[in-house]
Amino acid sequence: MPDLFGAASTTNMPLAALLRPASLDEVIGQSHVVAEGSILRRRVAAGTLGSVILYGPPGVGKTSIARAVGTMQGKAFRPLNATRAGVAEIRKLADEARMHPLLIFVDEVQRFSATQTDDLLAICEDGIADFIGATTGNPYHVLTPALVSRSTILKLEPLSIEDMEQVVRRGIEHLHAGGVAIAMTAEQVRRIAGRSGGDARRALTTLESLAVGHGEQAFEVTDAMLEEAYAAAPINHDRSGDAHYDVVSAFVKSMRGSDPDATLYWLARLVHGGEDPRYIARRIMIHASEDVGLADNTALQTAVAALHAVEKIGYPEAQIVLAHAALHVARAPKSASASRGISAALQFVAGQPPVPVPLHLRDGHYKGAAKLGHVGYVWPHDDPRGWVDQVYSPMSPGSLYRSEAREAGTFERRADEHWRKVTGAEPPRRGE
Repeated sequence: MPDLFGAASTTNMPLAALLRPASLDEVIGQSHVVAEGSILRRRVAAGTLGSVILYGPPGVGKTSIARAVGTMQGKAFRPLNATRAGVAEIRKLADEARMHPLLIFVDEVQRFSATQTDDLLAICEDGIADFIGATTGNPYHVLTPALVSRSTILKLEPLSIEDMEQVVRRGIEHLHAGGVAIAMTAEQVRRIAGRSGGDARRALTTLESLAVGHGEQAFEVTDAMLEEAYAAAPINHDRSGDAHYDVVSAFVKSMRGSDPDATLYWLARLVHGGEDPRYIARRIMIHASEDVGLADNTALQTAVAALHAVEKIGYPEAQIVLAHAALHVARAPKSASASRGISAALQFVAGQPPVPVPLHLRDGHYKGAAKLGHVGYVWPHDDPRGWVDQVYSPMSPGSLYRSEAREAGTFERRADEHWRKVTGAEPPRRGE
């Protein structure tokens, strides 16, 4: 009885490793990187690969592309472990490269120490070997400036659902060729593709777990088998990686953009990924003031209440509270006057000499204050309007704060109308 992968399985290689492409033509997805005429193709064709950094989330083809490039160039592929490779090993590879062509590949290259990076740079600059580094972190954040400046950086994206379906079908074909007669519906293939989050390795691992142990007997995958395969699957969410910040960015920009469906989708991504509900609530609090602000002061109240609530109850109920607060921010009218105002004030304070406090505003609650000239302050509450015309700073109206009241009946619009009646003057407005 043949086992899962036939003769090839004696190596105990996982399905994802067995299906690595032999050339860039076999790579699924990443057409912007591997297509004819791309910078990577041109470098491979010219035989001057040099130093390349492949940047993207797990399972999108970084190692596969690197191995395919090595095969196409006819160069020996030498992978290095960033955490275990010492300087001596790197220098040994340099000596080997002087005898025959090498492609040195370092996965998670951001884990290289400064000494390791210096030795690697020496190899690249001497041109004695080609180098491809792979990282899930943003190279401009996690790699040394010297390595970034000497490398061509190519960003890989999560595979589309259509690409992922092609990956799954390729895996099924490989299993059939090895004697494993697995049958799946088109809907099941798409479900695996969709639930893998653009990670081809994850999709193939799921397929492998479904197929293992069936031998030559033909079998059909059931929905129950799929759910069992995903029950213990890790959640594809790196709370410290670049993708985390991209999802958070999409979440807050969706709230700012008043798109409730997008707000709920990106919130669900964070909740599903196990993000700390207190972190999400703090982000909502920030944007309740930054983006809603004076247009609806109750948005901040809702956000603060949400933080207190999730600290008390946690998941799963906390997701409802977070949705409540996030949708309040998304659905509320918007005003950035508070955010713009304090930014302008801080910029002024940092760049200008201090403005003296006017004498009538200085502290007058001590004996001798009047002799120092701390007099002349008029109490606004003594005026029927609750306001008096007096100077509070030498700055002209609108120097820092400008109303962003719009057509909606917001607090800021009501305040504009009130002060227009009281003062007889038009409030400074943004864009005027």
